[in-house]
Amino acid sequence: MKLHQLRYLAAIAQSGLNITAAAHKLHTSQPGVSKQIKLLEDELGFQIFVREGRNLTRITAPGQQVIERALRILQEAQSIRQLSTELRDEGRGSLSIGTTHTQARYVLPDVIREFRARYPQVRLHLHQGTSEQIAEMVENDRIDCAIATGSEHLFEDLTLLPCYRWHRTVIVPRGHPLTEAGRLSFKALAAYPLITYTFSFTGPSSLQEAFARAGLTPNVAITARDADVIETYVRLGLGVGIVAHMAVDPDDAQLAVIDASHLFPAHTTWLGFRRGTLLRRYMYEFAQLLAPHLERRLIERAHRAADAAEVRGLFADLTLPQR
Repeated sequence: MKLHQLRYLAAIAQSGLNITAAAHKLHTSQPGVSKQIKLLEDELGFQIFVREGRNLTRITAPGQQVIERALRILQEAQSIRQLSTELRDEGRGSLSIGTTHTQARYVLPDVIREFRARYPQVRLHLHQGTSEQIAEMVENDRIDCAIATGSEHLFEDLTLLPCYRWHRTVIVPRGHPLTEAGRLSFKALAAYPLITYTFSFTGPSSLQEAFARAGLTPNVAITARDADVIETYVRLGLGVGIVAHMAVDPDDAQLAVIDASHLFPAHTTWLGFRRGTLLRRYMYEFAQLLAPHLERRLIERAHRAADAAEVRGLFADLTLPQR
């Protein structure tokens, strides 16, 4: 049994049993991948895949167990390579981060500035996207860690460390009737076209759910990924904006800010590392710069946890800071 055979096996499983796609991902030939999988099956004495002609149609029950173990072995092999790099030179290397526009634009600048001051030789790669796009980056091993809000079901292979909480706020052009309407209500908001963040494709939006609990349907006119874009369209008078509180400049000459924290539940932003991987020292420091309440010992305990339920238990009594 060879490590590259396990790598081929994992690539096929992650490519929907498409050998051609797996070979392309591995930068090798389709016949070479097929041959190695057949050699592995011959060595094991059972089939990993069910075939129809040249096509793989499904994974056998014992094959599923082999693939699960192969993935763990490959993760450990990657950890060994990372350990080698760490022992050679802790102050070098790279850190790839997948995150949303809001975190990248309004939260991470100070964190990254301090991180760069401590580790000038570590290359930082910042990738922005929706939760679904970040999850795809994780699946394809394009990033070392993810920073996002909600959508935890998309990141079952990550250790999720709670960092801080934030709430939505409403923005309107100065002089807008909502600025004189007193305490904001769902009924008042429902009377206007709304401009807010792009909704997730994997479930109902928490904004829509909040309106539904009030027996109302929001008139969502425009959605955008970036708070800057939302603010631009609000300035044009195209609707009432609903954005993250930290994305708003209270001194903006054109926009008025209306508190909406009593209407919408607070959100928790988390930092996620792939479970079972080696965390280098500068990864711990990045986590602590983002969330100073996360002590290294606590991060280590969470990263060694067997499942997400155990991780949640570790942070059950933790009071998160507000952004």
